[in-house]
Amino acid sequence: MNNANSAVVVGVDGSDIALGAVRVAASEATRRGRSLHIVHAFVWPMLRVPVGPPPGGPAEGGLRNQAERVLADAVAEANAAQPGLEVSAEIVEGQPAAVLLGQAHDAALLVIGDRGLGGFAGLLVGSVAIQVAEYATCPVLVIRGEQRPEGPVIVGVDGSARSAAAVEFAAEEAALRGAELVAVHAYWHPVSLGPGDIVPLVYDEDALQTEEAQLLAESVAGLAERYPDLRITQRLVRGKPATALIEESADAQLVVVGARGRGGFAGLLLGSVSQSVLHHSKCPVIVIRHAD
Repeated sequence: MNNANSAVVVGVDGSDIALGAVRVAASEATRRGRSLHIVHAFVWPMLRVPVGPPPGGPAEGGLRNQAERVLADAVAEANAAQPGLEVSAEIVEGQPAAVLLGQAHDAALLVIGDRGLGGFAGLLVGSVAIQVAEYATCPVLVIRGEQRPEGPVIVGVDGSARSAAAVEFAAEEAALRGAELVAVHAYWHPVSLGPGDIVPLVYDEDALQTEEAQLLAESVAGLAERYPDLRITQRLVRGKPATALIEESADAQLVVVGARGRGGFAGLLLGSVSQSVLHHSKCPVIVIRHAD
């Protein structure tokens, strides 16, 4: 369970993408008044590979020393990005996704690059980032696209519990950044809200638009009172949710989505909209899971 002392956690693997994630994580920690914890997953002992210096080789050689250098470089990057920030670091034995998911239990935010050293060039988002976004018990910030210091925070709205959690998180994030919050609700046609619902074949477009606009307004109701200085824009879009959010990301500094919305199947941990946004967003994405 996250608490007031929870750190912002970032995973590193020695790649340039991971160092970029460290810089962002350091900024997020400073913004929140939290410490930064840097983690490197060390898988080699599990594979029974020798990790010490090779026989006859230099004392600074070997996989363990290499891992220590990865951490040292990441700590130096964090200190350079945010001087004075409290930074800790550790090597944890295990597979990267499993190690990061273990760290998520006590994290305020988990930051990860979209692809690391093990990523294939043709993949838009690596398997580790997808697994972490699917299963993490804390918000996950995936660093991808362009890093913009300006621009709005975009949040996807669909009326679900996960959407409500995403809206609340996005409002706080926008307030911390001094950014505009843009709540986007895209609708295509009437949808089933649960088992047994019958979707009409014929419907009144004006009535549907009014109903969807009301859903959007209700989703952001109360934010102005809690964040009086926050500029909030409601954007109702006739179209597919993923497409709308990806288009909005072109000028945004952040997109926030729920892990799964009202149209998702119960067995899916990461819905089609959040997956599409993770793969195609033009800016970093935060995925929010809501306790069932």
